[in-house]
Amino acid sequence: MVLTTIQTIDNIMAKPTVVSASTMNNDPLNNTNIISQKVLLTPATLKGKLPIPVESSDFVLRSRLAISNILAGKDPRKIAIVGPCSIHDIKSAKEYALKLKALHDKLSGELFIVMRVYFEKPRTTVGWKGLINDPHLNNSFDVEFGLTQARELLLWLAEIGMPVATEMLDPISPQYLSELISWSAIGARTSESQTHREMASGLSMPIGFKNGTEGSSGVAINAMKSASHGHSFMGINNQGQVTLLQTSGNKDLHVILRGGKKPNYYPADIAEYELRLEQVNLSKNIMVDCSHANSSKDYTRQPKVLANILEQIEDGNRSIVGFMLESHLNGGNQKLTDKDSLEYGVSITDGCIDWQTTEECLNQTAAKLADKNRNDLVLKNGVTF
Repeated sequence: MVLTTIQTIDNIMAKPTVVSASTMNNDPLNNTNIISQKVLLTPATLKGKLPIPVESSDFVLRSRLAISNILAGKDPRKIAIVGPCSIHDIKSAKEYALKLKALHDKLSGELFIVMRVYFEKPRTTVGWKGLINDPHLNNSFDVEFGLTQARELLLWLAEIGMPVATEMLDPISPQYLSELISWSAIGARTSESQTHREMASGLSMPIGFKNGTEGSSGVAINAMKSASHGHSFMGINNQGQVTLLQTSGNKDLHVILRGGKKPNYYPADIAEYELRLEQVNLSKNIMVDCSHANSSKDYTRQPKVLANILEQIEDGNRSIVGFMLESHLNGGNQKLTDKDSLEYGVSITDGCIDWQTTEECLNQTAAKLADKNRNDLVLKNGVTF
């Protein structure tokens, strides 16, 4: 049964073992900069308390297969990764999910809509690192509560039939959550990381690699090459033990263009990536992030970026497999200063378009894709209407 109250969540969490700084500082060689250590509950313990029902497991498998088929060219639909920049409030996330679920069902002929459910945020220097790390928004770093709250939300989303997308940032957290994820991204700051390439090679869902923050095409393509091969590396298993993991490589990979020093979603940019992917015998699968540097960090420009992508598809592009939109109930963003004064349904990280704009974008996109598919069918069969 899916948990619905904070009290219920609290009841499942064991009291952590804490090692104080005074105990650790007896050793002058180790942990000299560590303030404390807390032993977390194991992945097996959390999964045992919050198991995935068979119906939800089947749903996640079908969602992953749908995305895999789109990447393989077996399904003509486009992937739409849509939702808040980050999840900081469960209530608004659920309200948003119910709205997006209605569009997921309505537009399923042209789009496979997946909700952004990002629990971890990479920081350029410092800042709020996401719901898992700091679920109370007060620097208390109650990670066990964060993991529990994240898993509860993922279970609820699977129960209502809403596929989930997230960024895999911490190499430990997938053991707690990954069987509930339909699609994952490796971000611009971590695509060059060997740790994340190895992790991606063993993950069970399709993965998108973002180009580096500077915009270079080499980072994401090298990441794809690496993750498509098997690796051996250290990690943890379901019981929380340090383990040597050996992977076979992930075959459901693609590039995500998010811009760099300048936007990189224009036809010339797409053509450059197509050529680079072809040169190294990788599938020419490209997703465009309409936010970040592609919108010049102006969230209101996302619909314009999407319109340009659609024009390219209408003009015959076959490599663009989908797009990403940062969207929330209400537009813009707000600073996390006093958590009790936060405006409901507004991002506390990157700015997002509001729900009305999101709905218009997705409806218009599906309509244009339907027209294109109809025209393609006419050309293929020589039929006139």
